[in-house]
Amino acid sequence: MGKSEMECDCNLIHNESVEKARAIMLDEDTIILISDFYKALCDSTRAKIINALEIGELCVCDISVLLNMTKSAVSHQLKNLKQLNLIKSRKVGKEVLYSLSDKHVQMVFDISKEHVLESYNEEDC
Repeated sequence: MGKSEMECDCNLIHNESVEKARAIMLDEDTIILISDFYKALCDSTRAKIINALEIGELCVCDISVLLNMTKSAVSHQLKNLKQLNLIKSRKVGKEVLYSLSDKHVQMVFDISKEHVLESYNEEDC
């Protein structure tokens, strides 16, 4: 598809459509929070951690072994995910167990995975 096919060369504003879109537009703070959510997932290590935590709670040692990374590197990524409220932790004795903060994190990850796999499979046809 060439550049000219991607550009709209009309001068007509579809006021009704613009107003419908304006009515559902989120405020800037909410848009930033959503962007931050996806920024967290754009790092493959953080995405792997989210994927691993779909099974339930894991400690930093478990995740380190699973991802073949140092505990320090994993801890850094866990801190980022926790700050963005994508994961939560609880302490059991000296151990800290991490899990997804709620079902929405898993739902978004699963929907993203489904989209990517469908798109990938369609390209193979």
